[in-house]
Amino acid sequence: MIVSTFAHLAGLVADATGVLAQPTPTPESPTIIDTTNVVNFIATKVAPILLAVLGVIFISRAGKGEMSKVLTSSAIAIVGLAFIVGAGALFFLGEGLVDLIFTDN
Repeated sequence: MIVSTFAHLAGLVADATGVLAQPTPTPESPTIIDTTNVVNFIATKVAPILLAVLGVIFISRAGKGEMSKVLTSSAIAIVGLAFIVGAGALFFLGEGLVDLIFTDN
């Protein structure tokens, strides 16, 4: 089980190096970070692993009879996810909000 987990993590690292690799910039061109691939990598690889770890922790606590801790941790996780979603929404809607507030009418 542990060996297969390490093999899976090694595959994820290999995927990350391919996603984040950029061609060597020439002196004329600026360095550009491809944020679309970075966000896509985090959403498809990192977030599911973190949610799986939270699930294992919650199940182990529930098996020990610590339901109050499970409910508290679940509520904290849900609030944290709400903050992350809100930050993502502001990231995508931020330019529109700035244009709305600072228009020259």
